[in-house]
Amino acid sequence: MSRLRYGFGAQGLLTSWLASPLPDAVVEIAPDRVSAAISTAHGAHARVQACAVEALAAGAVVPALASHNIVDRAAVTEAVRAVLARLGSHAARVALIIPDLAGKVSVVRFDRVPARRDDLDQLVRWQVRKSIPFPVEEACITYTPGRSGPDGHEFIVVAARRDVVQEYEAAGAAAGVDAGLVELATFSVLNLVLALAEGTPAPQAGDCLVVHVRPEYTSIAILRDGDLIFFRNRPEDEEETLADVVHQTAMYYQDRLAGQGFARVLLGGRGRTAGAAGQARKDIEARLGVSVDAIDPTPAAALTDRIGMSPDVLDALAPLAGVFLRVQREAVGA
Repeated sequence: MSRLRYGFGAQGLLTSWLASPLPDAVVEIAPDRVSAAISTAHGAHARVQACAVEALAAGAVVPALASHNIVDRAAVTEAVRAVLARLGSHAARVALIIPDLAGKVSVVRFDRVPARRDDLDQLVRWQVRKSIPFPVEEACITYTPGRSGPDGHEFIVVAARRDVVQEYEAAGAAAGVDAGLVELATFSVLNLVLALAEGTPAPQAGDCLVVHVRPEYTSIAILRDGDLIFFRNRPEDEEETLADVVHQTAMYYQDRLAGQGFARVLLGGRGRTAGAAGQARKDIEARLGVSVDAIDPTPAAALTDRIGMSPDVLDALAPLAGVFLRVQREAVGA
């Protein structure tokens, strides 16, 4: 079972993280809130010691691929400072999670992979430049190997405008923390899903559809044997319903990805209104004709007794725990 290994940041890719201690905390900056958690290793799993959430006023963060994201840096910085203070532990070095809308995810395939890393870097950049709405010279680009077979080698590529990534980092820096790693929210959730699958006594074979709902967007991913083979992000202002997008994804999966049916369908996150996630579950089950399970982080990231296990806490915890579990596992394997 693999991990989605990528990360932006001043430190570059994961090289510096693999030889370093785990981050003091993980912080997520979302359009409507800032959340944070601290965790300790507990065998192959994590134990969450504290979790805090601070609401943001509408418009403080407006995620987008090709324009500024942090509109009210003072408010975001104060929210970061507030959640870190409520954790009850000094944090100087953090991993940072940002909205999916701030990055562009692509699955690219090459018939042959260059032997030299520099040549592969150039090949990836050449491929990605056709799909991003800004010059590739202004982009942070990072990638991780995906599936390989007789028909080629796949890579999961994430691109974001450098100045957009720096906006999120600057909000953390103003609160006194160094964000050495920056991840997209749904990638963090996918790493949680992979960790949960690894902890199952008899892992279920087959493909897994993951739907991550946020008030501003929905991301849909398909995992096959631990590898990401499909990713789509849908802003909430699009006219297509979530059920329609899931149905289109299922058709593409069958026609283009040799899909034989989903062994698991997982749903996480929250929508704009109360009950939106529950309605999404019903709609997806009706379209696909299969049961949809909620993403529960607690089997892989247990909570201390002082943390209440409400739906809002579990929603906030899922991406935070995903980062802890991925970095923890890679630090051990480095």
